[in-house]
Amino acid sequence: MPSIAARKSFEIPLIVQMLACSFLWGGAFILLKLAGTALSPLALTAVRGLMGGSLIAVWMIVSGHNILPRGREMRDWVVLGFLQGVVPNSLTAYALTEISAGLTSMIQASTPLVVAVLAQALFASERLTPKVALGLATGFGGMVLLIGPAALGADNVSLRGVGAVAIVAVSYALGNLYVRGIPGAQPVRLALGQQLFSGLPTFAVMIYLGNLSAFSPALDNLPLLLVLGVFGTALPIVLYMNILKKAGPTIGSMNGYFLPPWTIILGFVLLGEPVSLREIIATAIVLGGVAIVSLKTEMLLIACRRLVAIFYPRRSGKVA
Repeated sequence: MPSIAARKSFEIPLIVQMLACSFLWGGAFILLKLAGTALSPLALTAVRGLMGGSLIAVWMIVSGHNILPRGREMRDWVVLGFLQGVVPNSLTAYALTEISAGLTSMIQASTPLVVAVLAQALFASERLTPKVALGLATGFGGMVLLIGPAALGADNVSLRGVGAVAIVAVSYALGNLYVRGIPGAQPVRLALGQQLFSGLPTFAVMIYLGNLSAFSPALDNLPLLLVLGVFGTALPIVLYMNILKKAGPTIGSMNGYFLPPWTIILGFVLLGEPVSLREIIATAIVLGGVAIVSLKTEMLLIACRRLVAIFYPRRSGKVA
């Protein structure tokens, strides 16, 4: 378990890793939209898992690493593949048939809050300090402002759909906490196992159902799916496992707060989708929440003083 001093030394790189990881995952949504693939949710989960796991395995082999599971790794890989792959991907796909995408996203955004509550009972080092609580609440408030109108606009809300996404949030939270409890784990090996054991079970289900033809549309979008496998799957999952090991589950899970803002920004840049003032303000609030949690108090004070100097130059005086 890293000491507090060790964690502080990673604070600046940590937020950069979170931005990079969420940027890549946000870009994955755009790649899927551009691909326009007709793959079913289970087929897509299988393709992404197997492709991501294979790419990580190839990189490890070229780098001279052993890709076979060692010690307790097989158990860890199966658990992570189930909690962070099979369950969330399958139930999210089901939920989207029952409730709106906005409501689905907003419920999933509660994952950091679920992690914070569960971590209190499991890890003494994950105590919910006032600073962390303020950051979590601020980030979630930004998510509500960002996604809330789409979520609240639904006339009929399916309890089955809401329940499915609630299970997704808990599943992600349990996966994050499980990573925290693995002693001496290497993030790249966790990413390898999580991807393989997300793709293998879903691929087996497709074979059992006799529905291999569902994979045929992948050939029509192979270049985009390869880009998705490298930049939207393999790289971000390695980064995310590293974030969880360095920062712990409470702070690491806030990486999910960045996804909708990145998706909106990339949609504007690449697809020309409009961005509203509400979305800009909500994104700023989300970034503020993550900054509160991940940056040193001194740095936050300096940032606040500079913001005051920009908006109220006469009142702020000389500010560093």
